[in-house]
Amino acid sequence: MLSLLPPFVRRNIVSSVCTGTGSIFKRFLTAKDASEPEPSRPSEIPRETMEYDVVVVGAGVAGLSSAIRLKQLRPEMSVCVVEKGSEVGAHALSGAVLEPKALDELIPNWKEMDPPIHQRGKDDRMYVLLTNKFGVRVPTPPTMNNHGNYIVSIGAVTRWLAERAEELEVEIYPGFAAREVLYDTHSSCGRPNVVGIAIGDVGIAKDGSMKSNFERGVELRAKHTVFAEGCRGSLTKELMSTYFLERDCQPQIYALGMKEVWEVDPSKFQAGKIVHTAGWPLPWNTYGGSFMYHWEDNKVNLGFVVGLDYPNPHMNLFKEFQKWKTHPLVRKTLEGGRCIAYGARTLVEGGVQSIPELSFPGGVIIGDAAGFVNVLKIKGINNSMKSGMIAAECIASGKPEELSKRVRSSWIYEDLYPVRNIRPAFSKGGFLFGMGYSALDSFIFRGHLPFTFKHSHRDCDATKEASKCKPIQYPKPDGKLTFEITDALLLSGTNHEEDQPCHLTLTDDSIPVDINYKHYAGLEGQYCPAKVYEFVDDDNGGMRLSISAQNCLHCKACDIKDPTQNINWVVPEGGGGPAYAGLM
Repeated sequence: MLSLLPPFVRRNIVSSVCTGTGSIFKRFLTAKDASEPEPSRPSEIPRETMEYDVVVVGAGVAGLSSAIRLKQLRPEMSVCVVEKGSEVGAHALSGAVLEPKALDELIPNWKEMDPPIHQRGKDDRMYVLLTNKFGVRVPTPPTMNNHGNYIVSIGAVTRWLAERAEELEVEIYPGFAAREVLYDTHSSCGRPNVVGIAIGDVGIAKDGSMKSNFERGVELRAKHTVFAEGCRGSLTKELMSTYFLERDCQPQIYALGMKEVWEVDPSKFQAGKIVHTAGWPLPWNTYGGSFMYHWEDNKVNLGFVVGLDYPNPHMNLFKEFQKWKTHPLVRKTLEGGRCIAYGARTLVEGGVQSIPELSFPGGVIIGDAAGFVNVLKIKGINNSMKSGMIAAECIASGKPEELSKRVRSSWIYEDLYPVRNIRPAFSKGGFLFGMGYSALDSFIFRGHLPFTFKHSHRDCDATKEASKCKPIQYPKPDGKLTFEITDALLLSGTNHEEDQPCHLTLTDDSIPVDINYKHYAGLEGQYCPAKVYEFVDDDNGGMRLSISAQNCLHCKACDIKDPTQNINWVVPEGGGGPAYAGLM
């Protein structure tokens, strides 16, 4: 029924229904005989269906670039983009330094269109922090040269891209959480075809009952579905398993990135200055790094990245970030300023060794969901955009199955291949070996040594038992430079409807206490950057795991790092989560 309506009418109706404000439309769409019994479960209520040529899951730079390119090539195609954040850009968190190569290809005249892209990178600096007070400046690797790049808010950039997409009549639905992959099990090719996605229901209570504002999610069916969910997307994870997309690659590895935005004293602000550091406070057996980007309007972006293959379960990642800010190199910039935003997300770090097969019957995977981050640069925006554009070109030409081949013959591969050994070098030999190898490979051989290191294990397998590791003492935060995690969380704008089913599910409820608490020092409470997980008394002389899902920043570190892979992250109701807006 909805598919027969004009796009602008359809958009308003579906937005009303799926955000729980469309009771009049709901009654119209679900009208039935009064004698029929009222449904007792959500699954008993039929979904309304809408059909498109292409549905894109995720309104990040990859998904929006794909939608724009599709409409440029095939204006007659109907394209829909769904986004789980409350608005486009609400969940966009990145450094972010933008390399404009993909944007130049996608929208050649973008500089004439008043984009939120102004501050050029001017002064690159690299430091190795040896102690809590001492650091040395080292040469910046050639691949980390940011001259010609731009310091940006990735949230603002995605909103600008969404405007360009809507000008081409792409339908964009923020606040819509893609909860389910739809399959045609009667496919003639022997494997099920993906035929679209279903939006999650809203208005379901924690006990599974339907609340007064219940609205059934809509099915969005398409000839092609583009999955651009970002790092460790829940639907992408399902697709990887269903189609064995990782059969010919090595395990994907990840890092947790935490970020703050500060307004600093104007006398300490140097527009365009870009600083990267490595070393302290992280131990020598842990991969990580940090950045400090002087953006615009006296704002400085701070970022701290820790590889999730770290071994010590006592290590608290948020507190390591706070400790890093006390180093004189960082402190001198921040003192006298104020923190205005905080967020966290995971990053893909596997590089070319871990890129899966990108196509399957009925769909493709692009962007961070596939793993195109250049780990040395700590950048993935450029490659994500290009992967979306290539996917669009393959779909428009009727050959989506060629996506992997096209990516490997593109400049994405040229960007990732020279740095393929950087990340595994740190995993194999620790910080000193990793730094030495990185210098040799970056400055002398430029990534062309005739071998490729392998990723030896998953991040969850790298954690040692607590008894084999040294506990870590952290200083008390001062509330000015360093913060409690609960105070930082207030700066993320995170909000979820509390009376909804928990989107952090446990395969076995006994594992958190019997294994993680007893053998791994309750590491859930150490790696989570939002205090979602906390071990508390169970009133019977024991402990239990308390899950505050309303705090969740959607970083998905728990889904990755849990030693027994007992935690499964799925999308909550659409519109929930952080609200980074233009600050990040």
